[in-house]
Amino acid sequence: MDVELRQLRVLVAIADAGTFTDAAIELGVSQAAVSRTLASLERALDVRLLRRTSRSVTPTATGVRVLARARRLLAEADDLVAEATSGHARLRIGYAWSAMGRHTVAFQRLWPRRWPHIDLRLVRTNTATGGLAEGACDIAVVRVAPDPRRFDSVVVGLEPRYCAMAADDPWARRRSVRLADIAGRTLLVDRRTGTTTVDLWPPGDRPATRHTADIDDWLAALAAGGCVGVTARSTVDQYRRPGVVYRPLRDAAPIAVRLAWWHDDPHPAARHAVELLTELYRDG
Repeated sequence: MDVELRQLRVLVAIADAGTFTDAAIELGVSQAAVSRTLASLERALDVRLLRRTSRSVTPTATGVRVLARARRLLAEADDLVAEATSGHARLRIGYAWSAMGRHTVAFQRLWPRRWPHIDLRLVRTNTATGGLAEGACDIAVVRVAPDPRRFDSVVVGLEPRYCAMAADDPWARRRSVRLADIAGRTLLVDRRTGTTTVDLWPPGDRPATRHTADIDDWLAALAAGGCVGVTARSTVDQYRRPGVVYRPLRDAAPIAVRLAWWHDDPHPAARHAVELLTELYRDG
């Protein structure tokens, strides 16, 4: 059974216009074409959809149900077309934790000055690819290299690592922390979207771990005490939370901040985002 959108449009046009003649005028086709199209739809469905008299056209009981579904399908099809054709006038940037850190506000303010014809939207999604794999965004800010078989990515900056802890933790009085210190503590790790793994430590000298799956849960667990976390500078800037303090992790390699997009569907404005964010990280 093949039902086409043009058939549904004809059905809706007849129901709205009230006559085949007016529907033909509305659609810009001949009355004969309207009749043929409706007849082909009724044959495909093997049901009568409209009752026709010399004065009026009314839907059958089945026609009422089909009309309701047809309107929804046509609206969704129109939305799909609008999304596909206007997508380049909008750029959705996804992220899982802290967007661009301390550069987020500057990025949002500078974007419309440089590219006012492209609407910018930031989208937080609690996934490893910042919503990219799920179709929630066009490009994503990530701090873990994405799968190169699926995505392209560019490093736009580097961020130092920090140790996060409860405000009343004994380490809160320190100016900085070392990796070796953390080996003797319990490390809180976000396995879904976090940037830290025990690979930062040599085998045989790795901390015990606890796990969360969201930035808010991570912060709440840290504030409760008993464990510490390791994160990028961007978290320090974006998530200043009562009960949690951050101290520089002085002997850990920095975290690369990347912009990523699908191999086969790069957004034309991705290069603008790379340009601006690289500039902000460089100058900042």
